[in-house]
Amino acid sequence: MKCNDFNLKVFVEDTDFQGFVYHANYLKYFERARTQFLIDNQISQLNSEGFFVIKNINITYSFPARLEESLSVKTNVQLKTKARLRFNQRIENINTKKICCEATIDVCFLDKISNKPKAFNEALLGLITNE
Repeated sequence: MKCNDFNLKVFVEDTDFQGFVYHANYLKYFERARTQFLIDNQISQLNSEGFFVIKNINITYSFPARLEESLSVKTNVQLKTKARLRFNQRIENINTKKICCEATIDVCFLDKISNKPKAFNEALLGLITNE
């Protein structure tokens, strides 16, 4: 399932002293895109039953993004189970189409009291189709 693209502009606060996006900020961009997907679908991460956690991240850096560039975060859901979602995400330069960074990110849901895995909300699972 493809999610909406999340577009952003690189600001000075995102970069190192050479004007390249600092490597940890790509993770923030991925997180913003997944969060916006939830917001767009009226699903809150402020949940009384539990919380979303990252179980695994596999990330590949390919080409550095720079200050003032426009980027797009492309997101697909690769795997859906009741307790895990696997997102394939990539960040590309909107103008050049060069891929800056790609990641596979597993997200799980934990029970707020026991801290053990718990099934995702049916509203979220209903949004995501296995294609």
